[in-house]
This record gives sequence, C-alpha cells and structure tokens, in this order.
Amino acid sequence: MKTLLKLEELMMFALGVYLFSLLRLSWWWFFGLLLLPDVGALGYLVNAKIGGIAYNFFHHKGIAILVYFLGIYFEIELLKLTGVILFSHASIDRVFGYGFKYLDNFKNTHLEKLGN
Repeated sequence: MKTLLKLEELMMFALGVYLFSLLRLSWWWFFGLLLLPDVGALGYLVNAKIGGIAYNFFHHKGIAILVYFLGIYFEIELLKLTGVILFSHASIDRVFGYGFKYLDNFKNTHLEKLGN
C-alpha cells in the first residue's frame, strides 16, 4: 500500500510539473522555488505545536489548489505559480515520506514515523 500511495503522489507531482509548463515562466522558477514551502518548518523554532501548524499549512494540497484556482479566476500568474509550487512540493515531499505533522514532534507524520 505504501508503494501505491507514493506512486500516486509521484503522479500528482507530474501534474504539478505539467501545470507549471502552462505558465509562461522559465523552468528555473520551478526548481528555484520548489523547496520554498519548507519555510513552514521555521515554526519549529517556537515549539512543536506552532511548527506543526505552520508546516501543515504550507503542505496542504487543498490550500494549494485554492490558491491556483484563485490565480486562474483573477488571472494572476503569481497566484497560479504559488499554487503549483505548493502542490508540487507537497506531492514530492509525500513521495519521500514527509506527510502532515502531528503537533507533538516533527518526525511524527500521518504517513510514518520518520527515522525508523
């Protein structure tokens, strides 16, 4: 089952790559910004609860899709780019086992306990 879920996430990452290809931007934007959503991990400098909330916010695909659709509706390229980056990042993170964080510890995710 774990392999099937990772393959599904890999296909969602491919969707993100495709959606980025529809934007009129150079590919260096995609690769340069792909790790930016990890800024949410800075919340762990405060404590595990704030860190988990911030991390989960920047890795929530529903938020990514909402931002992307707002970009389409308002015809704002920056919002579309932001949505694609958030979506693609969350997908590739989940391929590597980084899921939503429980609020007790960075290594405790909805997919697995990291480091085991």
